[in-house]
Amino acid sequence: MKKIRANFLPPDLKEEIDIAGVDGVITVQARQTTEETEWILQLAADNEFIKGVIGWIPLIDMNCEEYLRRHKDNPYLKGVRHVLQGEPDPEYMLHNDFNRGVRLLRKYELVYDILIFEQQLPQTIEFVDIHPDQAFVLDHIAKPKIKHNLINPWKNNIFELAKRDNVCCKISGMVTESDYSTWTVEQLYFYFETVLEAFGSERLMFGSDWPVCLVACEYNQWLDIVKDFISKLSAGEQEDILGLNAARIYHLI
Repeated sequence: MKKIRANFLPPDLKEEIDIAGVDGVITVQARQTTEETEWILQLAADNEFIKGVIGWIPLIDMNCEEYLRRHKDNPYLKGVRHVLQGEPDPEYMLHNDFNRGVRLLRKYELVYDILIFEQQLPQTIEFVDIHPDQAFVLDHIAKPKIKHNLINPWKNNIFELAKRDNVCCKISGMVTESDYSTWTVEQLYFYFETVLEAFGSERLMFGSDWPVCLVACEYNQWLDIVKDFISKLSAGEQEDILGLNAARIYHLI
């Protein structure tokens, strides 16, 4: 992880997306603090290429709606994420206090980004079913055990989750679930195929996972891999995955 033990700021990202030919990005929280959310919202206001922010708010706090009210007119706050993969309690996402907070998001037209490991998919399916009208985005295709070339139960659970049409999926975070130095595109292919079949092109979106992806590949390298994978699709389907779906789901248009 030495490569990403550094500061990564908007000028660094701008350099990366200019090389890759990317027009704009959505910046996603890393730390579970309101201070970080305030900071990245300001970065979005100061940098035109940052089109939106997925922040963190204390969803379990009885007063979390006060934070939502305070930012309801902020044009950059598009969604909320909690690092569920880091919670030691596998049932955390099913707790009443957490779901009380999630229920508020639809009122403010905010997406909820789901960050989990694949073993949390059964609880995630139950969690999503509590909120049938909430827009969800599954990050990093639920982090399957690509390093060990394991397919199930991830595949079966992905197909089950994808039956919920309020759930979309980011094609991201795959190389970092592989061996950082020995992964191959061929190794990733089955996982690509699974999420494409499960969600369809209308519910998939490219995600860079930058700067975390740098431990295994460069930003433009990952984008080229995704472009190559979806090259068999129609031009319209490719445009959807590479930007239009994100613009629609996160209310950028």
